[in-house]
Amino acid sequence: MSDPVRTPSLVQCCVAATGLITGAVRPRPVDQRFLRSITDAGLPAPQRTVRVTALPQAPREVPTAVVVEGRFTPRRITNSLTSFLVEHPEAAFIVDPSVCEDAEHRALAELPSVLRAVVRPPASTIPTITALAQVPGLPAPQFALPTHAHWDHVCGLLDMPGLPVHLHRVERDWVMSGPVAPVGGVRSSLRDRPVVEYDLDGPPVLTFTRSHDLFGDGSVVLVDLSGHTPGSIGVLAHTEHGWVLLAGDSAWHTLQIDTVRQKSSFPGTFVDTDRDLAFKTLHRLHLARHLATVVPTHDHEATSRLASTRPERFDAVP
Repeated sequence: MSDPVRTPSLVQCCVAATGLITGAVRPRPVDQRFLRSITDAGLPAPQRTVRVTALPQAPREVPTAVVVEGRFTPRRITNSLTSFLVEHPEAAFIVDPSVCEDAEHRALAELPSVLRAVVRPPASTIPTITALAQVPGLPAPQFALPTHAHWDHVCGLLDMPGLPVHLHRVERDWVMSGPVAPVGGVRSSLRDRPVVEYDLDGPPVLTFTRSHDLFGDGSVVLVDLSGHTPGSIGVLAHTEHGWVLLAGDSAWHTLQIDTVRQKSSFPGTFVDTDRDLAFKTLHRLHLARHLATVVPTHDHEATSRLASTRPERFDAVP
């Protein structure tokens, strides 16, 4: 049964509309002082490598100005919903199990009406469970690891009953506490299954202040990307081609990271829980991109480089 979901207030809607116009004309400038204050703690010392595969997806073109504040060229960019399978010697796991079968009724129905039309995926979108079966040779995941708990990063779990989930403790508290689910968050995907909570209890990594070594060997390290949601994380993976950072929704597109442009106010105001913190995280990603290939979950071009059918296109930073 669906939980009630927090609906944006009239004030939030007005702020989003005003911000959309203002941001298009005068996008938020780079905070040069904060950028200079960021220190680079360096990369982990990995003992093993992993393989990261982006599962088949259904891309669609969207106006660039809806994704990247104040950006109008190119006129449109390609967006997608993507899940990733990470193969570690000890376990295979799925990052961001994004889409369930019949998502219209099982997930989108839980969202506020003001967001449904904006985030509704195309009818051709491949459910995560189907995508897993379409890539030959992929092992079955032993657990899921969402970068955050928004519907399009966890609802694929509805087709995987009993699959354990590793979830940042801060994120679980955020999405599961209170009488209503937060905007964009769904609870049905996380209920009635084993949940392994973790904390970012490790040292700074790259430009990020906290981390968690998932296997204890430096090959998969979770880093703090809070702002989009309170417990948003990135998955820093050491592959044979170099370091890859699966960045969730800390950015929707690589253009945001390259130019340090926040999400457009609509729908960004509704889905970023802390716009100021999310903007600071963008600054950290902007610097980290020189040492790791940063892959936003919804950037189709970036995720396509990890598709198993085209490995030759993958060009990670060594």
